[in-house]
Amino acid sequence: MRYRFHLVPGIAALAVLSACDDLTSEQRTIVGLAGGAAAGLITAEALDADNNWRLIAALAGAAAGTLVAQNSATDSCAYARGDGTYFVAPCP
Repeated sequence: MRYRFHLVPGIAALAVLSACDDLTSEQRTIVGLAGGAAAGLITAEALDADNNWRLIAALAGAAAGTLVAQNSATDSCAYARGDGTYFVAPCP
């Protein structure tokens, strides 16, 4: 029951973030940062983490959200070659 309670706001946040097509690059970054931090906090709360892990989850979520927002703004993705290097190409 507790997981369902946290799943609904997470799905709603993803639905809102997917509707951000007409934002500037800076606005998209802020939305990605806030959405990622919220997703990290929701995940930490669902896993019943202590305050230190909630902070770490929020920071990691904010970093991931920012990267996703920036990649979707430029429509370029980084791909690993397997030897420790990567290349940038258009996202599929």
